[in-house]
Amino acid sequence: MSAAAQKARAAAAALDYVETGMTLGLGSGSTAEIFVRLLGQRVKQGLAVRGIPTSQATADLAAAEGVPLMPVEQADRIHLTIDGADEVDGRFRLIKGGGGCLLREKIIAHASDRMVVVVDETKLVGRLGAFPLPVEVDPFGFTITAKKVFDALRAAGVKRPDVTLRRQGDGPAPFVTDGGHYILDCACGELPDPEAADRHLKAIPGMVEHGLFLGLARTVIVGEDHGVKVMEL
Repeated sequence: MSAAAQKARAAAAALDYVETGMTLGLGSGSTAEIFVRLLGQRVKQGLAVRGIPTSQATADLAAAEGVPLMPVEQADRIHLTIDGADEVDGRFRLIKGGGGCLLREKIIAHASDRMVVVVDETKLVGRLGAFPLPVEVDPFGFTITAKKVFDALRAAGVKRPDVTLRRQGDGPAPFVTDGGHYILDCACGELPDPEAADRHLKAIPGMVEHGLFLGLARTVIVGEDHGVKVMEL
């Protein structure tokens, strides 16, 4: 079975966690898109929920699918966030941000009562780091920040980090997030101590947010060839 089919299984299973009256954080990326489309079908059948999107792309899709949205500033509680991930380890530590929405995704996940992560089985890893770690930075002085990010990752035990500026498509222009920031993609090979990387990166002026999601996911739904595997902490 393809990864896309496994993602669809996982996204469908995540609907079991949604109850009428909930305010939902709506993630970004290919798996979250599948979930939003399925959610739209349930809304048409009478499910009453409100969504808070983590990207403009998700907002546009949710609106097109008929999912009611609300400004994040008006939310006094977010019951549940459904999102994908680029990597998930055995302690539910994540790397996210391949789609460039990591800051808003982390804000919403951190504010939620529960974060459910939906992935295909290729996203499960023994140790984080094969997927390049995205680091969102302020455009001002980003070359200085990039050097600091390199030093921080070395201090966290990464042997040879390769820090590169994400580009827009195949052109020379930098990729710009919905919040107006740049992204540094940090090829690490492996992250021996994600918590240490978190601490060192947070100490850098100009570092807006990084793609390590630690202590946020409580449920991981893995799409498999013949069903889904639900894991909970």
